[in-house]
Amino acid sequence: MNENKLVDLSKRFAVDVVNLCMEVKEKRKGNVLLNQLLRSGTSIGANIHEANYAASKADFINKFQIALKECYESDYWLGLFNETKMITEDEYADMYDKCSKIRILLISSITTAKKKTRGKEDD
Repeated sequence: MNENKLVDLSKRFAVDVVNLCMEVKEKRKGNVLLNQLLRSGTSIGANIHEANYAASKADFINKFQIALKECYESDYWLGLFNETKMITEDEYADMYDKCSKIRILLISSITTAKKKTRGKEDD
């Protein structure tokens, strides 16, 4: 898997989350929930970035697992925003698609890293 693709997708997602939250705050008077999406949506890329400087393979996997958890949390907040009409169906569909792509890449990366780690232990 191309690590740069995951870094690029997660950073773009973070930018989109920030922009979406700013738009919601301006147009819809904002909400305390915006902070939740801002935190989880920007944490994905931060943890992926941090994984590139991991001290060990276990640390790398842990950072990616944290990023995956944040991805699932972002998905939750986006769904809640959609169901409460804080964002439009189109906004939700676009952000859900981006979040899903990141989630798929993270799961694949974690699975691959774990297999490589187990393979070394079996030797």
